[in-house]
Formats: sequence, structure tokens, C-alpha cells
Amino acid sequence: MKDNQNNAIGGMNILIADDVHELLLLGLRDAGFHVLYLPDATRVEILNRIAAMHILVIRTKTRVDSEVMDAAKKLLCIARAGAGLDNIDELYALSKNITCLNAGEANSDAVGEHTIGMLLSLLNNLIKANNEVKQRIWQREANRGIELAGKTVGILGFGNTGRAVAKKLKGFDVKVLAYDKYLVDYSTDFAKQVSLQQIFNETDILSVHLPLTIETTWLIDKDFVSRFKKSIYLLNLSRGKVIKTADLVQMIKSGKVLGCALDVLENENLSTLNASQENDFSFLIASKNVVLSPHIGGWTVESYRKISQILLDKLLTFRGSN
Repeated sequence: MKDNQNNAIGGMNILIADDVHELLLLGLRDAGFHVLYLPDATRVEILNRIAAMHILVIRTKTRVDSEVMDAAKKLLCIARAGAGLDNIDELYALSKNITCLNAGEANSDAVGEHTIGMLLSLLNNLIKANNEVKQRIWQREANRGIELAGKTVGILGFGNTGRAVAKKLKGFDVKVLAYDKYLVDYSTDFAKQVSLQQIFNETDILSVHLPLTIETTWLIDKDFVSRFKKSIYLLNLSRGKVIKTADLVQMIKSGKVLGCALDVLENENLSTLNASQENDFSFLIASKNVVLSPHIGGWTVESYRKISQILLDKLLTFRGSN
């Protein structure tokens, strides 16, 4: 434990380096924290300010690596206002006795609803049909949909969002199978725990809800999808780099992937796409079998508030435990 920790407890210094709901900002100040709010902070500004901080609050834009943590002489906690910790070097934080927090449970309902919305849009050609009608093109047969009822949905990753998707599928008359390598005894009223092989054998629709780790980076590639007995519909509302986009394009062209819904992309900074990525993205946006959204699955009015409330509660608990 750091030597200065006991001196920090009375009024911890917090740097909030991204935009957050005012609930978090006001709640921390009311609780006696010394808050420096820099929602547009650059990396240089963070490095210049971090030495005096006990807590760093970030969202997605900030990469907290060894350089940042080495510059943080008093840092006790890194808190991410969102789900996942893939922009934090967790192993290095652990080596420096820095606690990492997030609010993964706060946006699971939002991601669950967005998943269902994208799935129904994909199966029923809603985006294509909407655009055609707005151009005065009235095509019924060309937009004939596929019913969800009777299908088997495989959920890969059964954490907060995977469970939310399973729960929200109740009532659609589908069979829901779930696989999570790191959980035990996780069957619920909404999903049956199965082996990965059973996912491969039975799935019609695969919904991916995995954290981004060394193990899951590009997990879903041509070889992975080739193991499915059927051609599948694929949804990814986790992290873009879980899927190898170049392979996905090939699998759509071959018909092994019948269609996909992506809320996340391998490279979400579209101005920095290399030539290969540009070709893949051009295919995705032109395909009638692809539905896209700009990483907004967990970003609703309600989740914005929930994230800040849950993070506030966790930071208060963290202070109390120290």
C-alpha cells in the first residue's frame, strides 16, 4: 500500500478526464472529494496533472498505460465510466497496487435492447425497406423477412450484457444457449448453459458479448465460424477487435454468415482506415445483409445516468474500504 494513502482518505484528489453525467461530478464533490474536471483533457494534460491525483476517472478515449501510471505518484484507483477495462493496462495497475473499477452493470439493459433491435432490423430488412420507401420504392417480396421464432440463439459471453440479451429474448419463442469459458453453473430461466461445441452444432444466430482480451482478440475469424454446422447470423455488441473484419467479409460473401449486425468495428476511427480496412468497410456499408451503428448499444439517456450513479457508489465504497 502506498505511503501517502492514509493522508489521502480525508479528501482524495480526483481527475475526471472525460465527459460524465453531472450526477457523478456533484456527488463526488458533495462527498468531499477534490474534483478536477477536464472533460476534453489530452494525454499531455493528463500526464501533467496526474502526479497529485488519487483517482483517475476516464471513459473510452483515454489509454491508461504504464507511462500514465508511472507519472501518477499517488494514484490508488482508475475508474472507467462504462463497461470493460480494455483501455487500461490492468496487469500493470495490479503490480502498482492500483484498483480498477468500471460500471459494466449500468448499461446492460441498453445493450440488450439494442441487440434485439439490430437483430429484428437485420432479419426483417427494416433498414433497406425504410430507405426504399423513402425513395418511393415499394418492394414487398424483395424485403420478405425471416421470423425469429423457432430459431436457436447462441450467446457467447454470459456476463451482464449476455444475460440481459437472454432475458429480453424471452417471449420470442427462441431457444437460447449460452457459453462462457470463465463461469460455472450459469444457466438461468432465460438461457441454458452449454459447451462451445453445442453452440457450434445448434446455433442459428450468434450474439457476441465478450470483453476484449489477448485471448478474445480476433477470436471470431474464418476458422472459428467454419466450425458452425449451419450458416449463421452474427451480432457483435462487445468490442470490434473480437471479430477479424477481413474474414467476416469473406464469410458474408461465401454465405456462411447470412447477415451481421455490428455496433462496434475493428477500427472505429474511420478517418484512419488503411487500404485493406477501407475495402472491408466499403463492402460492409454497401451490403444489404449488414446493419451498422456507431458503438451506441450501451449509450442511452438512462444508461448515462446509471453509469455515473453506479460509479459514484463504487468510489464511495472504495474510499470507505481504505
